[in-house]
Amino acid sequence: MRAQGLQSRAPQRAKSWYGRIRDAIDNLARTSPSRFAILVFTALILLFTLLFSLPISSANRTMTSLHDALFTAVSVICVTGLSTVDMATHWSGFGNTLVFLGVNIGGIGVLTLASILGMAISRRLGLRARLMAASDTNPSRIHVGPVNEGQAVRLGEVGNLLLTVIVSALAIEALVAAMLFPRMLIDGVGVGDALWHSAYYSAMAFTNTGFNPNALGLTPFENDYWFLGALMIGVFLGSLGFPVIYAFARGWRNPRRWSVHVKLTLLTTLLLMVAGMVLYIILEFDNPKTFGDLGAGDTVFQSLFLSVMTRSGGFSTINVSDLHGSSLLVSDMLMFIGGGSASTGGGIKVTTLAVLFLAAFAEARGKVSMEAFGRRIPRDILRLAVSVVLWGATTVAVASILILQITKASLDHVLFDVISAFATCGLSTGLTQDLPPSGVVIMAATMFMGRVGTVTLAAALAASTSRQLFRRPEERPIVG
Repeated sequence: MRAQGLQSRAPQRAKSWYGRIRDAIDNLARTSPSRFAILVFTALILLFTLLFSLPISSANRTMTSLHDALFTAVSVICVTGLSTVDMATHWSGFGNTLVFLGVNIGGIGVLTLASILGMAISRRLGLRARLMAASDTNPSRIHVGPVNEGQAVRLGEVGNLLLTVIVSALAIEALVAAMLFPRMLIDGVGVGDALWHSAYYSAMAFTNTGFNPNALGLTPFENDYWFLGALMIGVFLGSLGFPVIYAFARGWRNPRRWSVHVKLTLLTTLLLMVAGMVLYIILEFDNPKTFGDLGAGDTVFQSLFLSVMTRSGGFSTINVSDLHGSSLLVSDMLMFIGGGSASTGGGIKVTTLAVLFLAAFAEARGKVSMEAFGRRIPRDILRLAVSVVLWGATTVAVASILILQITKASLDHVLFDVISAFATCGLSTGLTQDLPPSGVVIMAATMFMGRVGTVTLAAALAASTSRQLFRRPEERPIVG
């Protein structure tokens, strides 16, 4: 009887093919969340590459070449904004819908996206999934596990964070679209086109992508400060990062209770915006191709717009190649820094820059530890910041050398487009559209490295973290 009971229950314990696949994916997400996140991102890119290559995706109903489809898929999922085809005319309605959906998926973030998928697969948010989602708000968790500082979203709050990601994205995009829609109607755009374009522009602004549905780009709106201001609001909010938005949602009326991360992000972001605006005014006021023929007020606004967009926005009212070499270099630095952590912006992140400066100030003042807003910042955060900058600079350097060798183009243009790809900014001097297939692949890889994140990639490639049970003798090399 007992044997018969066991045999009768055996078929119930047998899992379907769907259950076995789900368990395998869930096991991967538990054992290596970083690798699982990269696999999810890679799978999305391959899927969108296939969809973009189909005849239904192009306006002329022909197949798009594989390298152009791949580059577009990477640019869309990585919310970069660079393109090798004319985004306004090459794609059909189906193709533009793919672009719209892709940038929203990519804007959620590689780790947050993987957490949501893992939650849907396992039908619960376990400890590993919580750690994975929390690491998107604080990359140091990837290396040292849960850390004890108030700036991170606590594990018990990750579920609320994921909800905030979705709600905030929809709310901000709806707000920007609501600002753009009546303006387009006033400018004579049809109701259908105005509705689609306002939703498209708002998604591109919040995700810091910068694709344009118009063949003329922003030329029809280059003097429409309401339109440009709405784009700046979307880009600014998207570049702050979901942890900052989450902090605002919890207590925007009490700034004293904001974490160090929120304060550093806001302060550094505002300082970079103002500094970039001032530098563009000084460097471009006499350039007839950019701001030379504008009045004082117009020059200030256009400089502010360019400063915001070089942080990762990707929109432009001028031809980037017309900028002075000095302005291109300033843009390179702003793009390389990028937006806030766990944001739709790219780059090494503003908090990384802030930590490096805090370390320099502490060293100059002879202090052992870094401090900000009455709090002490652990030294392992400095090591993480240095690693991010080093790997980012290495990626840019290698890609620039390869593109220079392939194209024989000028260094300032190559460096600008490569940093734009790494920082997922989307501005271009025009070099990217003329790249041969080999250059397209290199730029696609650079975008992938920039969006996935050097810290996440390094953690994914590390098979395990070894424990060292001894300490070697200390010796100090000469530095500087």
